[in-house]
Amino acid sequence: PVLLLHGFPQTRHMWRHQLHALAAAGYRGVAPDQRGYSAGARPPTVESYASELLTADALALMDSCEARRVHLVGHDWGGQLAWLIAARHPDRVATLTALSRPHPGAFVRAMAEDPEQAKRSQHHRAFRQPDAITRLRKDNFKTLRSALEGDGVGSANLDAHFQTLGEPGALEAAVNWYRASNIASAEIPPVSVPTLYIWGTADASVGRRAAELTEKFVSGRYRFVQVEGGGHFIVDQFPDRIAELMIEHLHGTSL
Repeated sequence: PVLLLHGFPQTRHMWRHQLHALAAAGYRGVAPDQRGYSAGARPPTVESYASELLTADALALMDSCEARRVHLVGHDWGGQLAWLIAARHPDRVATLTALSRPHPGAFVRAMAEDPEQAKRSQHHRAFRQPDAITRLRKDNFKTLRSALEGDGVGSANLDAHFQTLGEPGALEAAVNWYRASNIASAEIPPVSVPTLYIWGTADASVGRRAAELTEKFVSGRYRFVQVEGGGHFIVDQFPDRIAELMIEHLHGTSL
């Protein structure tokens, strides 16, 4: 199977096109709403969103699929989680496809060395503030909607994402991914599984320095694809291109 992990502020619906493309290519795609986004898994405490627990969720999903290994795909926070799983549990991952989000080590290094990346990541600090929920919810999620619309996220997916985030406790839970993150101090080994990293040259959240540093944190077969003009929500912006690259990567490795 192919396990696809969404990021913020999206839901499983971001993978609609890729799921159809994977099925047509003979793959079984599994795209869950992750912890906090799923109404059945929405604990209220920040500590409940520690990376170890998010990782355990993904491994449990693999077990429920009766899969010893999966092709792992992640975007944004789902990408960060996918990097962690591939680094720490390579026996469970046949291939890794990371979208937008660089290897955590590359991200932390770029934050320290590149003032531009620090600016791009200001929202990480802002979301930790007590008034973050009020500001994000203002005018029917206007700020978040504008960011997604600007990168080509269609109305059907927008409505699905914000319907979920409008549920009781959902936005707080989604923001807890940021508040619980301790990635700056985490020890993360290099990734040894075959890895495809896709980054858009117009990504407002991830700069070139972080993207290009990522290869230093991959010891296995690695391919870095730059999509000219691609924004942060590149899966929606270039659905056919992303599906094509993903399936090409999967074809090279059996489970």
